[in-house]
Amino acid sequence: MELDGRKNGQTPATKIRVQDLSVVYGRSQALFDVSLEIRAHSVTALIGPSGCGKSTFLRSLNRMNELIDGCRTSGRVDLDGEDVYGPGVDVVTLRRRVGMVFQRPNPFPRPIFDNVAYGPRLYGVRDRRTLADVVEWALTQAALWDEVKDRLGTSALELSGGQQQRLCIARALAVEPDVLLMDEPASALDPISTAKIEDLIQQLKERLTVVIVTHNMQQAGRIADETAFFLNGHLVEFDRTDRLFERPRDRRTEAYITGRFG
Repeated sequence: MELDGRKNGQTPATKIRVQDLSVVYGRSQALFDVSLEIRAHSVTALIGPSGCGKSTFLRSLNRMNELIDGCRTSGRVDLDGEDVYGPGVDVVTLRRRVGMVFQRPNPFPRPIFDNVAYGPRLYGVRDRRTLADVVEWALTQAALWDEVKDRLGTSALELSGGQQQRLCIARALAVEPDVLLMDEPASALDPISTAKIEDLIQQLKERLTVVIVTHNMQQAGRIADETAFFLNGHLVEFDRTDRLFERPRDRRTEAYITGRFG
């Protein structure tokens, strides 16, 4: 079974519904019965101290945790109403629909063009003109085209850190995902590059759904429509970002966002 979710051209109000999600690494439990709903065309931030389960939750959404030996997952993750852990799910198709950008830029040691064209080629696109159009479109979406259009044949490793991260975003966008997962994408970047990434995230939600892990409370406040606070593997609180920051319901949330721990 392939998950396509594009039925009658309609976008559901809820893009991802998570029910009783638990994740265990060997003998250590990383997530405990997490349930929440992620709205389509929104930015959802995951906050909490290091080791609280944020990245584990993020990787659960496209089954990336399965690449870790000894990892066991239970519960349900629905993408457009279909369980991504259900029998017969095509994991390759799932990860095409739910792309991921990691904490540190990881461009391939190849030309800029080939980095962005990698995914489309993997999925069978061979026509050079079509690939060129996809590369230009993806780099434009990632706000990088004007900076690199005259040097697409140069190595991606020659780009600055901020440019490399936007290149990785363009590489993810080139296969036209429905959801983009971002694991602290600006943590290693300078303030100017961080601002560009944040502006880009705001633009991207017009096309897709974004879920981002961040340790930066100000960043979550700037870019996220909704925010989830994790602590010790538990989802403590999930709400609209302004409400969670201004009127948290749980004293642990208030303690964290005001800097009393974490």
